[in-house]
Amino acid sequence: MQCPCCQHTDSRVLESRSADSGRSVRRRRECLQCEFRFTTYERVETVPITVVKRSGSREAFNRSKLLHGLLRACEKTGLEPARLEGVVDEIELQLQGRSGREVASSEIGELVLQQLAGMSDVAYVRFASVYRQFQSVADFVATLEGLSRQPLHKRLAAVG
Repeated sequence: MQCPCCQHTDSRVLESRSADSGRSVRRRRECLQCEFRFTTYERVETVPITVVKRSGSREAFNRSKLLHGLLRACEKTGLEPARLEGVVDEIELQLQGRSGREVASSEIGELVLQQLAGMSDVAYVRFASVYRQFQSVADFVATLEGLSRQPLHKRLAAVG
């Protein structure tokens, strides 16, 4: 690690601790030449995920866009934003674990619906109505019937 003060390449680690909820390591260092102290962060480098949209266009996976969609679907349902961030974390982890670097937006939508099925029926229907582009009341009814046919214990098992 190069010292930001004198550019010397040798330093010693004074302290290490977890940061970003365990996703990175914060290290406090001291230069062995000038004794300047500085902080570095170490993170796992992830390969970017490309989302293939319905139109065929491609864009980089954007976790904040996914979180925004979830927050909108879950407005006034009583679900905590921290819990929704956990859902986004879980989905992103699943996507990073895949061997392919491209994922269809429909696959991401299905992952979200699997998570929402055990959390809130209202949020599930709201998200499904946008994601599946409902055109009529029949689309809502079909989704509600499918949701009510699935036993609650199976829906909860899909979440956790």
